[in-house]
Amino acid sequence: MNALQQKITQLDSLAFHWCQEHSRAPGLASVSRWVSRLGDGLCYILLGVLLALFEPEDGDRFLQAGLLAFGIELPAYLALKNLIRRDRPCDRFDHFSAHIKPSDRFSFPSGHAAAAFTFAAVMVAYYPSLLGPLYAVAALIGASRVLLGVHFPTDILAGALLGFCSAQLGILVFDLM
Repeated sequence: MNALQQKITQLDSLAFHWCQEHSRAPGLASVSRWVSRLGDGLCYILLGVLLALFEPEDGDRFLQAGLLAFGIELPAYLALKNLIRRDRPCDRFDHFSAHIKPSDRFSFPSGHAAAAFTFAAVMVAYYPSLLGPLYAVAALIGASRVLLGVHFPTDILAGALLGFCSAQLGILVFDLM
């Protein structure tokens, strides 16, 4: 690991521990679990199908562009996660245990953040008036993963960037079809 990587890892660990120390409010873990579940994928599928069925202006286009964007995001996320193989905080720190059991072993990038930002960016392309709430929910989903102890802050940032870029590429390709 070079000096820059070491510094980033050190700052990321400090930010993670700061978040853990400042998030001990009663019930926050329960709220974080609920928010995290919003990013599990079912909501994205349901909303996409409902819009395609009942919103005649852009619903079908949104669903098709979204499926294409997720078709880009998911393989990229899996490739990065298995290439980088970064340990989760609950596996790296002996004194720490997560509030939930992670779905896989590695943390970088966050799949929940990638999916949340993919969904938000595609949705904003078709429904721009929802920009604020959509990105707020995506950010909350990402933050919940740090608060639950299964991701470092840079995992969330990388997931958000991956999701946003996947959405933009998916929309571009869909528009060219």
